[in-house]
Amino acid sequence: MKPPKISIIIVTWNGLHHLKKYLPSVVETNYPNFEIIIADNASDDGTATWIENNYPGCKIAELKKNFGYAGGNNRAAKQAEGEIILFLNNDVKVTPKWLNPIAEAFQDPEVAIVQPKIRAERSPEMFEYAGAAGGFIDWLGYPFCRGRIFDTIENDNGQYDNKTHIFWASGAAFAIQKEVFNELEGFDEEFEFHMEEIDLCWRTLKSGYNAVYIPESTVYHYGGGSLPENSPRKVFYNFRNNLLMLTKNLDNYLVPKIFTRLVLDGLTGIKFLFEGKPENTFAIIKAHFSFYAHLHSAVNKRTDYPVSNRQLVTRKLIFKKLIPVQYFLAKNRLFQMLNF
Repeated sequence: MKPPKISIIIVTWNGLHHLKKYLPSVVETNYPNFEIIIADNASDDGTATWIENNYPGCKIAELKKNFGYAGGNNRAAKQAEGEIILFLNNDVKVTPKWLNPIAEAFQDPEVAIVQPKIRAERSPEMFEYAGAAGGFIDWLGYPFCRGRIFDTIENDNGQYDNKTHIFWASGAAFAIQKEVFNELEGFDEEFEFHMEEIDLCWRTLKSGYNAVYIPESTVYHYGGGSLPENSPRKVFYNFRNNLLMLTKNLDNYLVPKIFTRLVLDGLTGIKFLFEGKPENTFAIIKAHFSFYAHLHSAVNKRTDYPVSNRQLVTRKLIFKKLIPVQYFLAKNRLFQMLNF
């Protein structure tokens, strides 16, 4: 049987330095049926010319402005010829046969999303912050990973070398059935950056499909290629988009859960003040006002799904406890220490 065609989409904005370093490994992928599409968000660093001169086999989706991660990928996906779309950050190094286990996982028709193992390019023995060995959320929407909870990142000692169902896959290396991606209308462009992949995964799961992590495929993510860690802009998107995601996808107790998150966000803002990071406190305040401005739109995007699907997602993949309490008070800082 002919292997499915995989369309690898790499979104970039003035990231030529990353493409020069990491694109060669993607081009040299040992898989018989794939294409590479560079989604160029109106870069002015010569990205398009360099691709044309050095990798003419890659397609270029030249966009008229910077549409961000969500918008850039959505537009490039329209050019994808593959049955599977794989969104890959421009600062990811891949291994030669990384696509083969991913394609194999999609042989199960109920699998719509696949994430490989993501290690840190700068510390290859460690998992990488954005994704590690697959993502989950708790009942208030705080995201965490197998291999990374808040700022505690584990070494990869084979402790997560089993294929498993996950709640969300990292946007750093995110594979999805093109049919499902189109059915759900892709990433929500109001998110711009961050958590758009968790939102899409949540909608996918509630539609009755599965997301899985496969350890047989490994990639190495540099991280911070678009937004540096702990930057106020990143804080803004993380806090704003988490609230938008919850508003769109929570099935019950929406108002009390959102209110609780707003209060906890306020406490986090106070914590930033004591740490001497007032710019991050301001970013949270700005995020809340932006959330209020987008609230009507988020409510209108809520969709009713079959009860059986909602119950399946809630019972198996959403952590019933509060991950900040587990991490900061109970000192359960490794995924293996959590009791799902």
